[in-house]
Amino acid sequence: MKVSVCRKAHFNAAHRLYNPNWSEARNNEVFGKCNNPNYHGHNYGLEVWVSGEIDPETGYLIDLKILKKIIEEEVEDRFDHKNLNLDTEEFKNLNPTAENICVVIWMLIRAQLDEKLDLKVRLYETERNIVEYTGPQ
Repeated sequence: MKVSVCRKAHFNAAHRLYNPNWSEARNNEVFGKCNNPNYHGHNYGLEVWVSGEIDPETGYLIDLKILKKIIEEEVEDRFDHKNLNLDTEEFKNLNPTAENICVVIWMLIRAQLDEKLDLKVRLYETERNIVEYTGPQ
């Protein structure tokens, strides 16, 4: 009997979308306002979905207090109120697009979960711009 649980979280972060191998004109053409050299920010919404079999002894798929702690340590403490380009190792050489942020978050959380559990991460950059990653296929 496979079930899924979700824990929601949020963090605020600044970033600049920029490819250092391109000209300023090309960066402006592709990234527009998101290429602002003074950066811009988002209030990111996050959903972390874990799926698997219910533990017959506890009745839990995963204790949500544990999932909350993983999200706090791996995502919120690392990215909240940070400039992703300047303040984080993960994005020093990786363009912090919503897609890349979602994949990085998935990898950070995946490393903390029991391998028998499946993971899906959904990142809301805005109300209308949403990215979802379920891992390598």
